[in-house]
Order: sequence, then structure tokens, then C-alpha cells
Amino acid sequence: MEPLKHECGVAMIRLLKPLEYYQEKYGTWMYGLNKLYLLMEKQHNRGQEGAGLACVKLEANPGEEYMFRERALGAGAITEIFATVQSHFKDLPAHLLHDAGHAKRCLPFAGEVYMGHLRYSTTGKSGISYVHPFLRRNNWRAKNLALCGNFNMTNVDEIFDCITAHGQHPRKYADTYIMLEQVGHRLDREVERLYAECRHEGLEGMDITHAIEDRIDLGNVLRTSSKDWDGGYVICGMTGSGESFAVRDPWGIRPAFWYMDDEIMVLASERPVIQTALNVPAQRINELQPGQALLMSKAGRMRLVQINRPKPKKACSFERIYFSRGSDADIYKERKLLGKKLVGPILEAIGHDVEHTVFSFIPNTAEVAFYGMLEGLDNYLNELKVKKIEALGHCPDHDELEKILSWRIRSEKVAIKDIKLRTFIAEGNSRNDLAAHVYDITYGSLVPHVDNLVIIDDSIVRGTTLRQSIIGILDRLHPKKIVIVSSSPQVRYPDYYGIDMAGMDQFIAFRAAVCLLKERDMKDVIARAYHKAKAQAGLPKERMVNYVKEIYAPFTDREIAAKMVELLTPKGTRARVEIVYQTLEGLHEACPHHAGDWYFSGDYPTPGGVSQVNRAFIDYIEKLYQF
Repeated sequence: MEPLKHECGVAMIRLLKPLEYYQEKYGTWMYGLNKLYLLMEKQHNRGQEGAGLACVKLEANPGEEYMFRERALGAGAITEIFATVQSHFKDLPAHLLHDAGHAKRCLPFAGEVYMGHLRYSTTGKSGISYVHPFLRRNNWRAKNLALCGNFNMTNVDEIFDCITAHGQHPRKYADTYIMLEQVGHRLDREVERLYAECRHEGLEGMDITHAIEDRIDLGNVLRTSSKDWDGGYVICGMTGSGESFAVRDPWGIRPAFWYMDDEIMVLASERPVIQTALNVPAQRINELQPGQALLMSKAGRMRLVQINRPKPKKACSFERIYFSRGSDADIYKERKLLGKKLVGPILEAIGHDVEHTVFSFIPNTAEVAFYGMLEGLDNYLNELKVKKIEALGHCPDHDELEKILSWRIRSEKVAIKDIKLRTFIAEGNSRNDLAAHVYDITYGSLVPHVDNLVIIDDSIVRGTTLRQSIIGILDRLHPKKIVIVSSSPQVRYPDYYGIDMAGMDQFIAFRAAVCLLKERDMKDVIARAYHKAKAQAGLPKERMVNYVKEIYAPFTDREIAAKMVELLTPKGTRARVEIVYQTLEGLHEACPHHAGDWYFSGDYPTPGGVSQVNRAFIDYIEKLYQF
């Protein structure tokens, strides 16, 4: 119900034929540009704070521009950047607009290598200077670098110290700028190595340039620059001479998929966007593996290289629950199964009284889990009908059968997100009153004081919208009981690999556990966890332990959920309220290939994650008690 911000989305295209080929076959040399637009628009869900694209034109002559970039801010950034690109072509006469040779010689963004990016900030830094792709310019074509990524690094400070120790001076203290300098530095060394090699062979002038561009090995660049990265990432880049790459973190935290035929190579953050943009079946689309890089040479040759040794795969489960498009066949099945696995605890919460219960969902991202829940409830009801019919004996009359067979699971569209109310125009209590009306309800959708109301959500993180809006407005329907169902487990820990939840006090589960410790005179648990976390502050991050787990250890999931209800239920609510959560076991059964569950379990896949959660806990305690 409260939208989470996910890091980013990426898209890459490498055309494998001359522009004339696409003009003849598809009626436009802008084939690559148009496909990039589709790939980015279909990933709009991954970033609405900004967007950017870059393009490289192969075989440009000296003095001609060969690397282009366009960026914009805001939810309409994709439309804006492509409109700006198109503005370069709009006044051309038709014969020139359809002349691929003229476009190649004279027009910006008429190239063979494209890269696009959609941004959600998780660091609090915003503005056009933080929108990808980033550029590093040089007079040597092969040293020019454009970089973008879907990532969050946990050890930016270490990387910064490392590169400044080598004399580099990043323009900003931001992870992308630092990585740009790091990769760029290794790219410089690779070009200089090849330059010395070519001179030794007796090459001169442009022969050296062409030989370097033919021989450059981005695998060497990525091995030396990425070996110390700690975090979840898919980093994409391209050089001014036409090489391009995408590399995935060794744990497989962030996703990437690719497709290639004899016309085009495409890479994107999600599989179904490639299926849609190119009309190809899922079976022909490949997943980039953990620690692997996809490398495209200037000549258009593709190879897969293992850059970093793969670690136990911890692909982000939130991708499956919430962020990725539900149109992916596997994700659709997984989300349905998440809903189906909640049927047992839901029935327990309503006392198995399905006859007097209405089922619904909020928000739209929970719709697929809702269908799975309904399917599971239908199965339960069918089993119940069979037992009732069997109990009637061999000769039931028509009315008895009709009564049993008429039982239905009652589902309604109970809540609707009406408008994006401008709560910034008000202050204090009036602002809270406006926030309470973000959702509208369907009056008459249940029988007042008789029916229960079950609402399924995909996650409950902060609980702010539940407290300020949802529970209060649902209570206006006068249900006997409101059951809020989360298709994901309790979110207890910050994420440091790309989701915007970093502070301990953001989590309603953490606040509930702390309240329980205080109420039960167990504040010593908090003190011990703090001192243990503090004591390891000087240790290498590889030796650190997540002591925040001790805050939750004394309590069952149900105890914490019950305390959440107390904290989130507005005063004056007449209905009884209960929150039902998915179990960790249920999550892993529904999403067996995405074991990354650190926000639920506290089991961080990288040492940097453990270091960061301890730091967040220490900061929380010291701020709370004014250390």
C-alpha cells in the first residue's frame, strides 16, 4: 500500500547490420532507437525519477561526433528524452529522413549501439547530474566511456579510498561517479597496454587506433575494476569505439536478461519486456548469470565471460513479489502461489466463515496474489461442498443440493486509489485528514456488522498508509473484522542492494518488537544487541554478525503482528483488526529460484550488508538515547 522505490532499470541494444538493412526491412533506420524506446517504456515501473539514453556511432571520421547522450528528470522523462532526440529529425525532407546513409553521416543518435536507463534514487541524491548514463570523455575513442546501472553498493567509502589512493579525483562522492572513474581508469590502462603493444609491432597513426579498438578486452577491464564491489548490481557500459558490456553481481541479486539473433542483441532488466519488444518466446531469452559479463566487440561479436567467481545465488525475492512486471510467466505463477499459500491462516483469522466474508486487494500490484488466494479459497470451498453433499446420503433433494452448490467466495473491488491528493498544501491534522482520503471505498460492498473483510497486499513495510488511510476508510463499511494479509513475510531489516528502505525506524515490525521488549521489561535485550554491534565496529566486515536479529528473537511472528495491529489501528476503529503474514517457508516454496530474503530474515548475502545493518542499528540507538 506504500510504494517502495526500487533502484533502476537498464536496456541495451547492439545492431548487428548496417542501418541500410533496417531501412529496407523495417522501413526505418531508427529501428534500434524505436526498440530502445519500447524497452524503456515497458520498464517504466522500475524508475520514475529520471531517464537517460546514450548512443555510439561506429566508424565515425576524425572531427565527427560519435557519442551522444540525452537525459531528463521526472515521471515523463522517457517521453521527453525521445522527443528531444526526434526533434533533430522532424524538419528533414522525406528523402533525407529515409536515407540511412545520410543519417549515418550527419544525424545525431543515428548509431548502432544504444543504452537506456530508468532511475529511482535510493540514496537521497537527486538532480539531472545524478541521472544515468554518465560519460567520461577522452580524445581516444576507445577511452570514452558511458556507464549506467541497476545497483546499490555497500562499500562506496572503501572504493573511494582505493581509487583516490591511486591519484584519481572523482567529481562527486556518489557511487556511480566513483564506479565510472574506477572502470574508466582500468579502461585507460587497457588502452595504454595495447598502445605499447602496437608500437612494439611497428604500427603508427590510425593503424594503432584501429588495432587497439580491434583488440581491446573489456573482460580485463571488468575483472580489475569490479573485484572489490560489494552489493547488488547490473552495470552496463559502452565505449566510444563501439564495445559494450553488461556485468552482474556474483550473488545474482539484481536481474538481467538478454537475447540475440543475426540482427540485434538486446539486454534488459526484465524478461517480458524483451518478449514484447521483439516478439520472441521466453525460451529464447537468456538470463545473465551471477558474476558473468556479456561482452560485445566493436565488430559485433558477443561472448560471455565469468568475471567474478559466482557466490551462492541470492536473487532478490522482492523482484518477484513486487517490482518486476507480473506479465512474466514465471512471476505470474509465483505471485499466485504466494496468495494461495495464505489460505490456511486466512481461514483461521475469519473462523472459517467464508459465507460472511468479502475478499479484496490493495494495491494493483497485489492483484495476482489475490487471484491465487481466490483459487485456494475455491479449492477449500469445493472440498467443503463435497463433504456436505456426502453427508446428505445417497438421495439428496434438489433444494438441499442447490443450497450447497450456490456457495461462492465473495470478492469485491472494495478500495480504489482515487487521486493523488496534494497533501503538501496542508499542515498538521489537516494534512493527515487529506492523507486519509487517498483511497475511496465501494459503499454497499459488504453487509455491515455481519461480514468480515479480507484485504491482501504484497508487502507491509512502514505501515504508514494502513494507519493514516486504509484501516480507517475500510472501517466505514462497518465490517465485523478487518484482516490485512501480506503476501510477503514481515519486512524486518533494511535493504542495501537497491530498495529504498535503509533506516531501522522505518519498519513497523522493528518498532513493534522494540515496543514488546519495553512492555515486557526486556530492555536489556536492546542494550546487549547494541553493545555487541558496537564492539565489532572495528572488525573487518567479513567477520561481522547481524546482532539486530536478537531484537526479534524473543517473539513469535504472531506476537509481533499483534503488536503491529495495536500500533497501526487508528483510535475509534470499531472493527477488530488482524494482520496475517506469509511465512519464510511459504515465500521460498513459491519463489524457489530467488533465495534473496535478507529484508525478511536478516541473512545478508554480502559482508557489506551485515556491516550496514549494524551501523543502522547503532545509529538508531544512539539517536534514540542521545549518545
